[in-house]
Parts: sequence; C-alpha cells; structure tokens
Amino acid sequence: MPLKEQWILLISTPLYAFVILLEILLSHLKVKGYYTVKETITNVYLSALNAGLDLLFRVIYVAILLWFYNHRIIETWSSPLLYWVMIFVLEDLAYYWEHRIDHYCRFFWAVHVTHHSSEEYNLTTGFRSSVLQPLYRFIYFIPLALLGFQPIDIIFVYAATQIYGILVHTQFIKKMPKWYEVLLVSPSHHRVHHASNVRYLDKNMGMVLIIWDKIFGTFQEEEDKDPVRFGLTKPLDQPHHPVRIVTHEWESIIQDLKQPVSFTNKLKYIFMPPGWSHDGSRKTANELRKELFESEK
Repeated sequence: MPLKEQWILLISTPLYAFVILLEILLSHLKVKGYYTVKETITNVYLSALNAGLDLLFRVIYVAILLWFYNHRIIETWSSPLLYWVMIFVLEDLAYYWEHRIDHYCRFFWAVHVTHHSSEEYNLTTGFRSSVLQPLYRFIYFIPLALLGFQPIDIIFVYAATQIYGILVHTQFIKKMPKWYEVLLVSPSHHRVHHASNVRYLDKNMGMVLIIWDKIFGTFQEEEDKDPVRFGLTKPLDQPHHPVRIVTHEWESIIQDLKQPVSFTNKLKYIFMPPGWSHDGSRKTANELRKELFESEK
C-alpha cells in the first residue's frame, strides 16, 4: 500500500471509530433510534464487499490510469500548490458527474442503489458502499491522468475526500453557517440527497463542494415544510438479504426486459432514468417532482 494511503488509514480509522461511537452514544442518550444492529451490520458488510473488490481490481485500474498518464497532455505542473488545488477541484467535479450519472442512468443506479436503500441515516451509512462501483469509477478519473495528475495522487485525493463524504452522514448537525453551506456540502445538504421525498430525489450530488450542484441545477435546500424521509421510494422486501440487497434492481431490470416491447424500449429500461416506463405506468424523479410542484401552485 502506498505511503499516502497508509497515512489516510492512520488518520481516518481512529477518527471514524471516535465519531461513530460518539454518535451511537448520543443516539442512545437522546433516544433518537438512529442505529440498529441489523442495519449497522449490513453497512459494514457492504463496505467490506466494496473494499475487497477494489483491492482485487486495483492493479487493473491503476495500470489503465498509468497508461493515460504516460500519454498526458500536460507534461508537468509549474507549481506544486496549483497541482494539488487543481487535482482536488477537478476530482471533485469528476465525482459529481459520476454520482449524477449513477442516479440518472438506471444501469448505474442498479449499482449505486445499495447506498440509498437504508431507512436509517447515520455515520455508518457513509460506509454503505456501492459494491460494484470500483469496476468503473476510475473511468471518470481518466481525464485527470491525461491532464498530468499521477494515478497515485488521484487515488490519494479520492480517499481523502471520502473522509469528508462519510462525515456528512449525520442527523445531529442541523445546519452549518451560511458561508459554509454556500461552498461546501453540509450534513443538511446530504440528508436531502438520501431522502425519498419527491422534492429531494436526485439532488445534491457533490462530495465536498456543493457549488457543482448549484452550477448544474441539482441543488436543493432542506426545507422545514418537508421533513426528510430516508430510504427508497419503494422499500425493499428483504432489506438485509446478503445477495438481494445488491441485486434487487438488476432483478427488476430483467423483469422489465421480459415485457413484449421494442428493442429500443428495452434499451430505455436499462439506460433511462429509474422510474421510466414505456407506457407511463411509472414515473421518473423529474416527472414526479413536476407533478408535486404543480399540485403546490
């Protein structure tokens, strides 16, 4: 393991242990019920599957990134400070688009949905990983390698920003100062992202910077009139089944493909946003939101 990643582990492991134990204690003392044993075990299980696959596939995706780095457009960066600022900003932007596509394309939603299927929301939810994501996440970082960022630094920055991404999975921090929420993803912003309320579906995709959502039209404030409900719009029948928790959306896709519809519509069932249907019997998040806004006029 590279030295930079070792430092990440040395810093993050005791930090995670401390804040999770603190949140469990506060949840118990304040009778919030934010944690259950089954859901916490499920979160750890999914995180372990993701980490294992990432380790198995790492040699391949590092080799691919290295190939693009060896064919880079920018040979060297003139300033180390500029190098690290730009790798952070551009990687956060790349993550935004990966995350947005995970939500707006059903094929990738079938991978990502595991992160959203819990009806609980706490710091361990941040570890509730999309199991198969290591197989394609690196594709979004290829432009960074082409711009002259070393693969080892790309992996390091992603791991570092993930620490922040995990820590915003909490219900105990209601709002951050206004200046903070203008620029950075806050716990409030990320609660919106995990909500099943129609108003909040597919919003707030950023990892660290919330500015991408504001620029590209996916930002949504948490509103007092619409308290957050966590989980999926259609709860799972077997929320702790070790296989179906990963495969349930793929099973739904297969059922849709069995319908007597055209080849074009079959492709749409795979690649259109979740909720799309050829006969309008189901609705996408944007269609549901349009109906909600019309009803509120």
